[in-house]
Amino acid sequence: MYTKEELSDLISRAITGLPYNAEAEKLIEPVKYILSMGGKRLRPLLTLMACNIFSDKPEEALMPAIGLEVFHNFTLVHDDIMDNADVRRNLPTVHKKWGVSQAILSGDVMAFIANGCIAQAPPHALPKVFRLYNQTATEVCIGQQMDMDFEKMNFVSREQYLRMVELKTAVLIAACMKTGAVIGGASDRDAEMLYESGRNLGLAFQIQDDILDVYSDSRRFGKATGGDIVANKKTYLLVKAMEMSTGSIKKRLNDLLAMKEFDPAEKIREVTTIYDSLGIKEISEKLAANYIGKSFGYLNGISVNPERREVILQMAESLIGRDK
Repeated sequence: MYTKEELSDLISRAITGLPYNAEAEKLIEPVKYILSMGGKRLRPLLTLMACNIFSDKPEEALMPAIGLEVFHNFTLVHDDIMDNADVRRNLPTVHKKWGVSQAILSGDVMAFIANGCIAQAPPHALPKVFRLYNQTATEVCIGQQMDMDFEKMNFVSREQYLRMVELKTAVLIAACMKTGAVIGGASDRDAEMLYESGRNLGLAFQIQDDILDVYSDSRRFGKATGGDIVANKKTYLLVKAMEMSTGSIKKRLNDLLAMKEFDPAEKIREVTTIYDSLGIKEISEKLAANYIGKSFGYLNGISVNPERREVILQMAESLIGRDK
């Protein structure tokens, strides 16, 4: 069994060694930039860990894992444009550094780089892996469309929000784990158990992301704190606050959301005060922990010796306490 550190090293070396067209320097420079930002590289790690549960050759899943990471970063480039975000992982976003047109084009080529990596899956797994990748890529786009639509809606239900998160975030993490399982030779049942584990992990991850946007130290989180509040972004915290609030609190929350001109720091302070009064942080943390528990349940249900899933269990467990 490989350790997390050994798998991380494989991933770093593979990303650094990606081949690029020598004629496309201006096109590729932003690609190298966002991939060099690092981050936790959760998705390729989960892919390799899932493969390693069933196989002693997780390197067979390395290039598909890199493809999934490149695809994820491609979505970040375009999401940052749509969100008009200035900072990603404590650095300027691609469109802030190179302009919107360059960011769109460099993001586009990342999708094709991802395809090339996915196509390097072992022959026995390639048809399943590629079908899953295409299905997942489409679902991620549907989730992003839902997220954009929510910005124009005055009310979004808890169920609508969680479905959006499932598509925009959770299905990619689920696909990473299932991809690793398929390449590792897992049974259909076990591969599906890994998918469900990843789906629940992804839901927990996004809810924690929502919490961290409000309650984290921006220097540790890598994004400006309170950005979702300033942008009126529908997060689990806001959706739950709209559901729970009544009377003067609900009116003030609606007034804050309707403001066209405001002091961002004051808006963040007021909305956070409302969240605190309703216990939204604690409610959100409880839901995230519930999804983590479900993820563990699926992991513990796969047909392997318990020690083979220990590394991936530790990874999932670490997410519940990430950078608060």
